[in-house]
Amino acid sequence: VQLQASGGGLVQDGGSLRLSCASSGRTFTQYIMAWIRQAPGKEREFVAAISWSGGGTSYADAVKGRFIISRDNAKNTVYLQMNSLKPEGTAVYYCAAGRALVFHSLDGIDYWGKGTQVTVSS
Repeated sequence: VQLQASGGGLVQDGGSLRLSCASSGRTFTQYIMAWIRQAPGKEREFVAAISWSGGGTSYADAVKGRFIISRDNAKNTVYLQMNSLKPEGTAVYYCAAGRALVFHSLDGIDYWGKGTQVTVSS
């Protein structure tokens, strides 16, 4: 499985961005998908995850109510709609896939995509 994230960029405080992550292969629906981010000088942290069918989602407290994760299994793509962005949201955002990915953790990740940079200016 190869994951390719896109959609990052520079945005002002309070702005919005939509990240996309396209997956290769025909096994996309077998994977729980997640977005993970890493801010400068910090460890990677869980942002959001979505179940195989899309019926279950989970968010880190820091983004709950502002970010929305979704997936289109016909397009092998997962999205992260980020609204009301804050400067502390500046990070490299990675998409990740795992058959047994554990929500709210980095456990169970089988594949990582290359990250996309999100910078939020104040």
